[in-house]
Amino acid sequence: MFEDLKPHIADLRKRLVISVVTVVVMFFVCFSFYEPILNWMMVPVEAVLPKNSQMVAVEIQETFFTALKVAFFAGFIISLPVIFWQLWLFLAPGLYDHEKKLVIPFVFFGTVMFLVGASFAYYVVVPIGFDFLIAFGSTVVTVLPSIGRYVDFFTKLLFGFGIAFELPVITFFLAKIGLVDDRMLKDFFRYAIVIIFIVAAILTPPDVLSQLLMAAPLLLLYGVSIYIAKVFNPAPKEDEEDEEE
Repeated sequence: MFEDLKPHIADLRKRLVISVVTVVVMFFVCFSFYEPILNWMMVPVEAVLPKNSQMVAVEIQETFFTALKVAFFAGFIISLPVIFWQLWLFLAPGLYDHEKKLVIPFVFFGTVMFLVGASFAYYVVVPIGFDFLIAFGSTVVTVLPSIGRYVDFFTKLLFGFGIAFELPVITFFLAKIGLVDDRMLKDFFRYAIVIIFIVAAILTPPDVLSQLLMAAPLLLLYGVSIYIAKVFNPAPKEDEEDEEE
C-alpha cells in the first residue's frame, strides 16, 4: 500500500516545493518595496481614526516583523495563480481527460474569486468594522492602534474572505466530477448556516455588524453554489420526486 502512495507523495512534494519557492521569491521581491504595500493596507483604518491619532509600534522589533508579514502577504497574493496551477496538477492524474480541460477555468476563477473576497473585506468589512470599534469609547480614550496587531488582523480577515469566496469555484469543480449535486447542497443548507456564522464570528471583529457583513455574502455564495451544482450536476429527477413525497 505504501509503495502505491509513493508516487503521489513525491508529486505532492514537488507541487509544494514549486509553490513555496514561488512564494519565497515573491516575498523577497515585495520586501524591497513593502512601504507602499503597508500604506495601502493602512488606508481603511486611517480613514476612520480620530484626529491626532496614528498607528504606532509598541515594541522595538514590531516594524521589522510587520514588514516581513506585509511582504509575505503580498507575495502569497501574487503567487496565487501558480499555487492554484500546482494544486490542479496534483489532482489531474485522478481525473478524466475531459475533466483535465477545466484547468484554465479553475486557475482563473480561483484567483479571481479570492481577489473578489479580499477586495470585499478591504473596501467594505474593514472600514465598517474598524469605524465601529474605534468610535466606541473614543470620547474617553485616545485610540493608538498597534501596526503589528492591525496587520495581523488585516491579513487574517482578507485571507478568510478570500478563501470563503472560493466556495462557488469548489462547487463547480466538485459538480463537474460528480461528487456533489444541488440536492446534497440543499439538504446541507441548515448546517451550512451554522458553520457560516461560526466562521464569521471567528474571522471578524467582535461586533454583530461585521459578522453579518461576512455571513451575508457567504450565504449568498452558498445559494449561488446550489445553482451552479444544479446547472452542472443536477440531482436525478427521481430523487427530487422522492424528496417531495
